[in-house]
Amino acid sequence: MSGPLVLAIESSCDETGVAIVEGGRRIHADVVASQVALHAPSGGIVPEVAARAHLRWILPALDEAWAAAPGLDWRDVDAVSVTYGPGLAGSLLVGVNVAKTLAWVHDKPLVGVNHLEGHIYAAWLVDRDEAEPEAPGFPLVALVVSGGHTFLVEMRDHLTYRLLGGTVDDAAGEAFDKVGRLLGLGYPGGPAVQRAAEAARSRDVVFPRAWLPGTYDFSFSGLKTAARRIVDAARLHEGLAGEPAAPLSEGRTAELAWGFQDSVVDVLATKTARAAREVGARTIVLGGGVAANDALRGRLADEARALGLPLVIPRPGLCTDNGAMIGAAAAHRLAAGDLAGFDLDARPSLPLAER
Repeated sequence: MSGPLVLAIESSCDETGVAIVEGGRRIHADVVASQVALHAPSGGIVPEVAARAHLRWILPALDEAWAAAPGLDWRDVDAVSVTYGPGLAGSLLVGVNVAKTLAWVHDKPLVGVNHLEGHIYAAWLVDRDEAEPEAPGFPLVALVVSGGHTFLVEMRDHLTYRLLGGTVDDAAGEAFDKVGRLLGLGYPGGPAVQRAAEAARSRDVVFPRAWLPGTYDFSFSGLKTAARRIVDAARLHEGLAGEPAAPLSEGRTAELAWGFQDSVVDVLATKTARAAREVGARTIVLGGGVAANDALRGRLADEARALGLPLVIPRPGLCTDNGAMIGAAAAHRLAAGDLAGFDLDARPSLPLAER
C-alpha cells in the first residue's frame, strides 16, 4: 500500500485517540485512552471531567502511538489531522490545539475532520498485518449509530454525503444507556444490555417501534418512556414497587433487555435495508459505537444478504471512537486539497450533510 502517512487525533467526547494511518487504510498505530471507568460512577459523561482527562492522556497516547510504529518518525508524516466537531467543546479544544501545535512545530499540513465522517471511513481501515480487502463500493448507504448520533447517509463518491434521515430526538446509544440504568445494568448501557439480552430464555417481550412512516428518520425518546413503564410494571409484578434499590430477577431483566434491544435493532436494520434498496446502493456500511452490538451486526447482515449486497462493518474496536478513523477520512481530504489553517477551531455542532 502507498499513500500519505497521517497522524490523527480524536478527542470529541470521552476517548483520547491517537493513530498513524497510511493511505487512508492501513493502521500502523491506534492508541485509545478510555474514560469509561472515570465516568461510570456518574452514569454518564461529565464534560469538564472529560476535557481534563484528555489533557492528562493526550501526550502519553501520542508517545505510545510512536512506540507502536517502529521505523516511523515525524519525517515520514505527510499531515496531522484532528476531529474538530461535532462533540463536547472542551474535549474538542484539547485535540484541536494539540494538533495545531504539532503541525506548526513539525511544519506539516493540518487537516480538520468531521467526527461523523470518521465513523463512516472506519469501514476502509485494515490492521497493519491484515490482507487488504476490496474497498467499499459506491454508491453506498451508511448507518452511523452511537451515543450521540443516529443517522443514514448516501455516498456516491468520497467525501460526498446526502443525509437520508436522522434521529428527531434521542440517539440509539443514549437510549441504551438510559435503559441500562433502568434495568440496573450499569454504564455504559450498550454492552451491558447486550450481555443481559443474550441470557434471555423467553423472547416474548415486545417493545414499541417508532417507524415514522415515509421517512428514514428515527425516534427513541418514546421507546425510553415505554421502557420505564414496562420496567415499573415488571417491578410491581415481582413485588418490588416499594423497594427502589432492589433489582429485578435476572431472568426478567434478561427478557426486558432483549425486548428493548430487539426494538432498536428492528427499526435500524429495516430502515437501512429499505434505504439501500431505494437508492440503488452497491454497499451497506455500519459504523459508530452501537455498531459493536452483535444483534445489530447480525440482523443487518441478514438484511444485506437478502439484498445481495456486501455489508462492511469495522471490527468492534474501530466502531467506538478512535484516531484511526480520523486518519482514514483525513487522507481523502488531504488528496482533495482540503486543508485547515491554524485558525481551525472546535465546532461542537458541526453537521455532516444536509438533506
